[in-house]
Amino acid sequence: MSAPRRAPIYERVLEEREQGHATRQDAFRSISEHLGRPVVSLFTSFRYPVMIDDSDADMLEGVLRSLDLSSGLALCISSPGGDGLAAERIVNMCRAYSGTDDYWAIVPGKAKSAGTMICFGASKIIMGPTSELGPIDPQVAEGDRVFSAFNIVESYGDLFKRAVAEKNNLQPYLQQLQNYDEREIAELRSALALSQDIATRELASGMMKGSSQSAILKKIKMFLSPEQTKTHGRPIYRDEAAGCGLVIEAVDAASDLWHSVYDLYIRTSNLVQTNVSKCIESSEHSYSAGIP
Repeated sequence: MSAPRRAPIYERVLEEREQGHATRQDAFRSISEHLGRPVVSLFTSFRYPVMIDDSDADMLEGVLRSLDLSSGLALCISSPGGDGLAAERIVNMCRAYSGTDDYWAIVPGKAKSAGTMICFGASKIIMGPTSELGPIDPQVAEGDRVFSAFNIVESYGDLFKRAVAEKNNLQPYLQQLQNYDEREIAELRSALALSQDIATRELASGMMKGSSQSAILKKIKMFLSPEQTKTHGRPIYRDEAAGCGLVIEAVDAASDLWHSVYDLYIRTSNLVQTNVSKCIESSEHSYSAGIP
């Protein structure tokens, strides 16, 4: 029996140099074989100024529509985050297209902020020893600086309370309160409430089904504010995530499954740090967005 035909070496070298889709297909197939369901990847760049948004949901739907998802779906996600509403849409889309009405999330490296929200919608999260989730509290960009919406609201409330309690000299408090816009504070409070609502709805209809909203909020407190993590970018590893009530499947870094996951992760991460800013793929289809 003759050996299977391989592409000419020159063609393969060009494909590898340009990090074409074909260089990642074997990893997709290997992961799918291990999990017994199709795998789709969603990667957004940690280098370029992009975020998860509705365009990602549109690209993802294009991939999902082309697959036989009767046996379910596994979503491999790597992202610094983005829009919570887009994350909610992606969760609903994965569930709607999956033949099992659920999906598994794979975190090969970092799935932060809105990326963590997408993981919340899964029925389980597959993580290696260095995989990271992160807090989901909204952030506010002001020039080159980023502030926690939670900290802004908390500092305003604390300053206002001290001003009300002050009996003698209000002037220092009034001067500081002039730096705040009450309408912006109201918007930030709404953003915080929205983030919590999305998270609790996803978990209540998924891996924490049967738990009340108050119980869920108590369990995932670490994800909702910087009170415990101290900063938005701090990693939440798999043992901490499991301690918050999330369904975590811990995978050994030396396992065959994780070798394939790591292969896909390194190859796709390299792509979205160099040639494109976003990439959504399956073993057979690939969509990407250019560098902004």
